[in-house]
Amino acid sequence: MLAPVPRPPGSLAVRCSRALLSPRSRLSLLALLLLTAAALVVLYEPQRLLSSGWPARTDGAGAVLLFGLAYGVCTAALVPRPVLNLAAGALFGSAFGLTAAVAGTVLGAGISFTLGRYLGQDALRPLLRGRWLTAADGQLSRHGFRSMLAIRLFPGVPFAAANYCAAVSRMGYVPFLLATALGSVPNTTAYVVAGAQAGSPGSPAFLFSAGFIVLSVLAGAVVAWRKRHGLRAPAPVPAPAAEPEPEPVGSAR
Repeated sequence: MLAPVPRPPGSLAVRCSRALLSPRSRLSLLALLLLTAAALVVLYEPQRLLSSGWPARTDGAGAVLLFGLAYGVCTAALVPRPVLNLAAGALFGSAFGLTAAVAGTVLGAGISFTLGRYLGQDALRPLLRGRWLTAADGQLSRHGFRSMLAIRLFPGVPFAAANYCAAVSRMGYVPFLLATALGSVPNTTAYVVAGAQAGSPGSPAFLFSAGFIVLSVLAGAVVAWRKRHGLRAPAPVPAPAAEPEPEPVGSAR
C-alpha cells in the first residue's frame, strides 16, 4: 500500500493567512472600518466636542498640536472638514487655526490614502471599467499632482472620496500629500477666518471669507459640469487603415 503523503507543517495557517490577506478580505476590513467610523461620528458627534469647548489647561503650541491630531483623525473618520475649519478659527484665531487645520488636513488625507492603498487598491483596480472611471483613474495616475491640486482647490469633490480615489489609482504619496497641503490652503483659510470672525459677521474679513467660499463652490460646480460634459462626449472613432492595392497579375517577370 502507498503511504499517505504527509502534509507540510503549517499548511492550514498558511491558507488562513492567505485568506485573511486576500484583496477581498482587506476590502471588507476597509468597509468595516469606514462604517464603524461613520457610526461613531453619528453617535458621538466629535465635531461638536472640538467646536464647543477645549480643555482649559491646554493652550499655546500644545493645544494647536493636539487639535491638529484630533482634526486628522476626525477627517479620516469622515467628519466634515468645514465644521472643523470653523472650529479651528473660533478656538485659535486665524493664524494658529489655519496651522492646525492644514496640518490636520494633511494628516487625515495621509491616513485615508494609506488605508485605501493597502486595503482597497488590489480589490478595486480590476473593477475600474466604464468611461468615467477609466478617465478619472488615468488622470490621477498620469498627472497626480496637477489633478489632486485642482481637486483640492475646487470643493466639488468630497474630501474622503478624493482620498480613496487617489489611493486606488497609481498616484504616489509625495504628489498626493504635497498637492493636498498646497491646494487646501485657500479654502481652509476662508473657513478658518470665518470661524475666527464669527462674532462680528459684518466685518470685512468675515464678508470676504464668506464671499470666497460662495465663489469657490460656484467655480467648483462649473468645472465639474464642464468635465462631465467632456466625459460624456463620444470618443472619436479611428479611421480604418487603408488596405494595400493588389498587384496586377503578370506584372512580375
